Amino acid sequence: MFRGASAINLDAKGRIAIPKRYRESLHAEHQGKLVITVDISSPCLLIYPQHQWTEIEAKLLRLSDTNPTQRKLKRLLLGHAHECELDSLGRILLPSSLRNFAQLEKHSMLVGQLNKFELWNESAWHQEIEDDLETIQSLNLSEVDGLEDFSL
Repeated sequence: MFRGASAINLDAKGRIAIPKRYRESLHAEHQGKLVITVDISSPCLLIYPQHQWTEIEAKLLRLSDTNPTQRKLKRLLLGHAHECELDSLGRILLPSSLRNFAQLEKHSMLVGQLNKFELWNESAWHQEIEDDLETIQSLNLSEVDGLEDFSL
């Protein structure tokens, strides 16, 4: 399980180091194998452990190639999917096309989302959090589908 936001740096070669607290489980449970793709809803990247990505691929396989919307979703997620493996220092290399999509710069944020990570440009992440807080605070959560019983 991945949780929390970590400030990380993108090096000159386009690599990021996964925080140490995640490396052991990524090696032990996933042999250090990850898949990176674009987020279709936000300007960030999604980083999945290989076995989690396999579940996403199974869902994508069930989608139609003749339905235009389903085909577009498959094209975006699979067309951008990039397999990688943690190196001995816990780093992964991000392809330039994916770095460009998320407008990643030296200062980035790696955000745990239970079964995957989101990778954000740091300033875009801070703006997203401000926007999310504003939206959540303006809602009555008991009236939102799926959140009726949610409490902290």
